[in-house]
Amino acid sequence: MVIGLVVWEVHLPGCRSLKEKRSVVKSLKDRLHNQFNVSVAETAHQDVHRKAEISACVVSGDQPHVSSVLTALDRFIANDPRLRIVDSYTTYY
Repeated sequence: MVIGLVVWEVHLPGCRSLKEKRSVVKSLKDRLHNQFNVSVAETAHQDVHRKAEISACVVSGDQPHVSSVLTALDRFIANDPRLRIVDSYTTYY
């Protein structure tokens, strides 16, 4: 069994309130979960309106499958016009 974890620290320049930020983050989490069947959570900076840390996890018996899903997640996040990736890292267990 292989577990892949990717964590992004993102900047949300268009958000002027926590309510706006939560709307963007919830939408992003739902789309990632629905499209890629991964577990997604906001893991830090919950009280900062222009910054978020979003983590996604995928579990599979196949390392290449985990890598391809995490790569697709990265592309998906990078192409979202509502945010900008500040930092990210990927870990395998």
